[in-house]
Amino acid sequence: MLTYLLKRLTSLVISLLVASLVIFLVVEVAPGDPASFMLGLNAQPDTVAALRSELGLDMPKHARYLGWLSGMVSGDFGMSYTYRTPVAQMISDRLWVSLPLALMALALSTLIAFPAGLFAAARRGSAGDMGVMGATQLGVAIPNFWFAMMLVLVFAINLRWFSAGGFPGWEDPLLALKALTLPAIALALPQAAILTRVMRSALLDILGEDFMRTARAKGLSARQAIWRHGLRNALIPVLTIIGLQFSFLLAGAIIIEQVFFLPGLGRLVFQAITQRDLIVVESVVMLLVFAVIVVNFAVDLAYAVVDPRLRSRR
Repeated sequence: MLTYLLKRLTSLVISLLVASLVIFLVVEVAPGDPASFMLGLNAQPDTVAALRSELGLDMPKHARYLGWLSGMVSGDFGMSYTYRTPVAQMISDRLWVSLPLALMALALSTLIAFPAGLFAAARRGSAGDMGVMGATQLGVAIPNFWFAMMLVLVFAINLRWFSAGGFPGWEDPLLALKALTLPAIALALPQAAILTRVMRSALLDILGEDFMRTARAKGLSARQAIWRHGLRNALIPVLTIIGLQFSFLLAGAIIIEQVFFLPGLGRLVFQAITQRDLIVVESVVMLLVFAVIVVNFAVDLAYAVVDPRLRSRR
């Protein structure tokens, strides 16, 4: 197990270094100069040059990359060009919106998908199975931003059960969770549809295995065989999808955050791109990549826990 863990940690570090280099190069080659953007079209060349020097934009690219990388390792993400605020503070403020939203959406999608997938697999070919598959097909097809707007129309404007947008902060946790409920539902249902289909497919593959037929032959009911033997063996693809979904929910909620006016990381990246605030874009994207890689690392460890045979193969 220790060798397996060291291999995965080495892969994690290499992936982070490669990702940081790619992010820096991609952002640096983007057209436009942050100093010129901040000062406007009529700015004098000497003023632009002075601002570039103040922001460190006149330094060689390799020096800027190494400085940015070493700063992130020590927790210093630099200073925002636009807001003159430490990027780490901006990320921390926005993370307390995006992270709970992603966790709520993931928990909701998992709570929906697991029983729905089990139900459909246990009743393959029945009306219930077809109903679940039809609902998941609809969930995959409907764009989440349209679904989000329908939620606002029904539950915020017509019924007035929830607010149409904004975030009140965590001073009142119940009010904060209420503000995140509709965005979490809008994010969760399409993901629940995908996870349900994966869960059903994985279970159906397991149900055809010899050990499942042996379990049934020993007197176990179909439900007992699924719970005792089928579910654990079907978790590998399901864990993969859950890991990918959390990464998407954390990094890809920009449209939902725009619909509900949530001050999350996705909206921060969008604003930083429009304002050419390169240091914010680089730092937030790197943080999101770090989250994706760490989640995938955790999923790899979960593989080894669920199926110990995998530890000896890697």
